[in-house]
Amino acid sequence: MAAINDLIDQIENPDLRLRIQQEVAKMSKQRKFGLVFEDHVPENIPLYELPIRRGLRVAKRDGDIRDNYQVLSIKDGIAECEHLDDEHARVSFPVEDLIAVAQFGEPIYPCLKPMDSVCNAPDSELWHTLIEADNYHALQLLVYLYGGKVDCIYIDPPYNTGARDWKYNNDYVDSNDSYRHSKWLSMMEKRLLLAKKLLNPKDSVLIVTIDEKEYHHLACLLEKLFSEANIQMVSSVINPKGSVKAGLLTRCDEYIFFIYIGNGSANACNDDFLFATTQKKKVRWPSLKRTGSNSRRGIYKSNAFYPIFYRKDTGKFDHIGESLPHGVPRSTVTVPDDLVAVWPLDGKGEERIWQLYPESFIELAKQGFIRFGRLSKGSASPYYVSTGLRKKILCGEIVINGKDNDGSVMLEYASGQKDESPKTVWNKTSHSASEHGTNLLSRILGDNRFSYPKSLYAVRDTINIITKNKPNALILDFFAGSGTTLHAVNLLNKEDGGHRRCIMVTNNEIGEKKEKELILQGIRPGDEEWEKWGIARFVNWPRTECSIKGVNVNGNLVDGDYITSKMENQKSDRKFVQINFLPYTLSLKQKKALVSFINKQKAVKIPSISEDTDFLVAEDDDSCNASILFNITAIDDWKDALEGHDEITDFYIVTQKDSLFRQIKTEISDLMGPIEESVPVTIPMKDGFKANAIYFKLGFLDKTSVALGCQFKELLPILWMKAGARGECPTIDGEELPKMLICEKNHFAVLIDENAYPQFEKKMNETNGIDVVYIITDSDSGYKEMAQELHVETTYQLYRDYLDNFRINNVR
Repeated sequence: MAAINDLIDQIENPDLRLRIQQEVAKMSKQRKFGLVFEDHVPENIPLYELPIRRGLRVAKRDGDIRDNYQVLSIKDGIAECEHLDDEHARVSFPVEDLIAVAQFGEPIYPCLKPMDSVCNAPDSELWHTLIEADNYHALQLLVYLYGGKVDCIYIDPPYNTGARDWKYNNDYVDSNDSYRHSKWLSMMEKRLLLAKKLLNPKDSVLIVTIDEKEYHHLACLLEKLFSEANIQMVSSVINPKGSVKAGLLTRCDEYIFFIYIGNGSANACNDDFLFATTQKKKVRWPSLKRTGSNSRRGIYKSNAFYPIFYRKDTGKFDHIGESLPHGVPRSTVTVPDDLVAVWPLDGKGEERIWQLYPESFIELAKQGFIRFGRLSKGSASPYYVSTGLRKKILCGEIVINGKDNDGSVMLEYASGQKDESPKTVWNKTSHSASEHGTNLLSRILGDNRFSYPKSLYAVRDTINIITKNKPNALILDFFAGSGTTLHAVNLLNKEDGGHRRCIMVTNNEIGEKKEKELILQGIRPGDEEWEKWGIARFVNWPRTECSIKGVNVNGNLVDGDYITSKMENQKSDRKFVQINFLPYTLSLKQKKALVSFINKQKAVKIPSISEDTDFLVAEDDDSCNASILFNITAIDDWKDALEGHDEITDFYIVTQKDSLFRQIKTEISDLMGPIEESVPVTIPMKDGFKANAIYFKLGFLDKTSVALGCQFKELLPILWMKAGARGECPTIDGEELPKMLICEKNHFAVLIDENAYPQFEKKMNETNGIDVVYIITDSDSGYKEMAQELHVETTYQLYRDYLDNFRINNVR
């Protein structure tokens, strides 16, 4: 169309230009441009729990859900029906062979039937929700409850791989279906239109994950439905090993669309926390003790030989002594009884020198640029901030993040330490769906109940980007599957003390293999034996309940730890291996064979060797975490080469003498210091979460019964959710309804009998914290008068509000 309009604009004759514009406008109304797909026949949904009665649309339990009948009458368990096709033939069926059917566009009146709950935080008002339902109906319910109030929607819809992973009109859609892309788009459009009504128009984000089968179609659909929004796509590695396909590239990632509504945005995060493909290089403090050919006392820096005194009782630094001139033995220095003198000695006990003169030492110590090390067996290994590091601090390349216990500064490279805008390519080991999705879920459920669950941490990180600064966010997942989203929200809340609330929606479909097995046994959809194997009851809710309690499905404490997004510094010793089965002198061929053998261990990497050398240290490859000394006589040169290579964690030393190996190990340990790395803080899975959740099944009510006030109990969970789902969902015991319901812990109240308004008003004046009131009355004027006198934040008129606005399937 853009090209056509450009050509039309070039027509000089104004009358001709106008006529052509008018004709093209007519054509554009007749033919779709851009993303084109069929609307398809309306989706039909089985309503297993709705009793069969006169006037209902029904289908045969074992037939095609699109093949519909209307019930004309029921007598002695036999329903006389009219076939809703061109012939309108009349047929009879046993009532138990029929199921009620809802077709999109027909008004249906919902309720929420409590199925189960878990309360692990009785003092908390926060309650998460799982709704078992077709997500289209549930979305229309949620639009009534939370229209324009949702902060973040995260969905992982069926990927339409052709592997019979989703159904349309109760039939599997496989790769042989020529309309499978069109059906998928039709299904997604209906639900995304409702999702748009749920999102806060001023500030919210929709997140959709997808793979290569539909990402291009989805992108076009999102552009069409959210034309006013900013849209980005992230490539996220979820399978580091990759999925190999003959003749094609090995696939290891999928895509995540972020749709920013209004002021919705991605929060700045720590770079190391999410985006780095390799671990950030650490700031390495050089050893204060000088090594190498110019390190012996009397050769260089004659006044850099002095004692450093530590206190015996605390092991902490006390002061330094004066420099000893060359030739003056250190035994001439008097050491107080409560102190220990540490000298710059090597592993053999030979005298070396410090890197700093006494004056420089004192000045750097005042600035926190000396790390004194731990006093052990009369010795310590101090470190210092070299001139080069101090220059990097001045230019901002290295930042100071506080001080350690010994008064020394804590240094970190600036890159990745400040919050930065998230990048669009993610590659993090914790996002692997195998280790942190399938394996993690198996710890809780004990067997393979669900295929391809998302990594818990991938979902946690994704939601954190959007809700980091929204600790009270309302988060929705209407393709909830195994329940990873709620699990991730609970983990995120535990990490930062947030109060985010999650609503999950999932159907109760069972796998194709189990479906065939049950059918052979005469078990049908809607039967309890069938429903117990569904994804909501067999996977999602058990995971939700168990993860909150910290147990598995057998009631045993869950093994393992959660990886949080918080980091802590950790110190560990470097590893040393003695190669004592080779001669002192090695040929180049032998050295190459040794390097090849070590590299095959996979946990370490030594640089390759191309020419004869005494040792191997990678010059510009931080991925090489190992070094090898072939010739022990080159120890000093090896030490010089190791300066600045804090990434080296493993050392191999070729020597047959155990004492020499131990000596070199000590020297290298003193030179390099311990391994200091920033690692994620972990928390035991067995601790569970201080959280509460309730499980509902979406049911349907009779309009007339609702209008007559006969189904208030069935509507109570909906009123609770609409009022904010705060505190445990209230219930009413017995058959008789009270005149009023004051739910102080839930922050809402209901006037059931309008004649009891004076008592209700008095109760309200005596109660604090009620901000939502439902008034049951048929009188509009009476409702307005009572609502004004109550002076509460929000009021609703029942049942008019329900019947007028709660028309599920009636898209407004």
